[in-house]
Amino acid sequence: MTYCVAIKLNAGLVLLSDSRTNAGVDHISTFRKMTVLEKKGDRVITLLSSGNLAISQAVRQRIVQGFIDDTTGRPRTVWNAETMFDVAVLVGDAVRAVAHRETHPLKEAGVDFNVNLLLSGQILGEETRMFHVYSAGNFIEATDENCYFQIGEAKYGKPILDRVLTVDSSLEEAVKCALISMDSTLKSNLSVGMPLDLLVYQANSLSISHTIHIDERNEYFDMIRKTWGQSLRQVFTDLESPKWLSIDSNLHDSHYGLLTVNPISQDSNSINFKQSSSSPIVLSV
Repeated sequence: MTYCVAIKLNAGLVLLSDSRTNAGVDHISTFRKMTVLEKKGDRVITLLSSGNLAISQAVRQRIVQGFIDDTTGRPRTVWNAETMFDVAVLVGDAVRAVAHRETHPLKEAGVDFNVNLLLSGQILGEETRMFHVYSAGNFIEATDENCYFQIGEAKYGKPILDRVLTVDSSLEEAVKCALISMDSTLKSNLSVGMPLDLLVYQANSLSISHTIHIDERNEYFDMIRKTWGQSLRQVFTDLESPKWLSIDSNLHDSHYGLLTVNPISQDSNSINFKQSSSSPIVLSV
């Protein structure tokens, strides 16, 4: 499986991806899921992928190879696209082209056409932009209110992103947040695995700021994992425990609106139900 997260801030971009792929328990491999296309001073374009590995590789090849424009007769590629929106359209066209070629053979083999892509970057003359491209070739763009995208096993690493990130966060804060998000996913899902690829792009620089390949020996990520786990346990311990009240059966009805169940007689299987409009169901016999 996969987990990738892309974060778009006023300060730039932070991207993080794992590298585990699997086609069953006997076919687990390591493949990088981050592609970087850079022409310093002109454009930086990045692509994170999840889903069928063969499909995502074919899509990447198509966007570099390009398509012949029906109007001009010239190729459309990531290198001559004028805007990031044009690149998103190109990626969507590539997905559809691969789908046209592969969907039927995949269906005959019992395999679904499955690919999701996070496209981000900047082209000279416009702001940093980020898109989520779906299996149908359509896409959406990140906004200030929704400044990150996830693909793959997204649920485990989502809470920290929602609680911490804003478009005004610093690149350093976003890196910490992304690594904690990945650590939560690694902790809860064995189908996501190291090593990791981390990319940091500073807005308007038109060149990659940092790329880091993170494995089990990376001291900073090891510190993040240990410190975050210990801190969570400490905060949990420090939280005040609930103070339970002694509640008799009358309080159940009059104050808490709970459901009480009382036998009509010792010999009867019939039960009287009394329930208010709120509160959980409690059965007491």
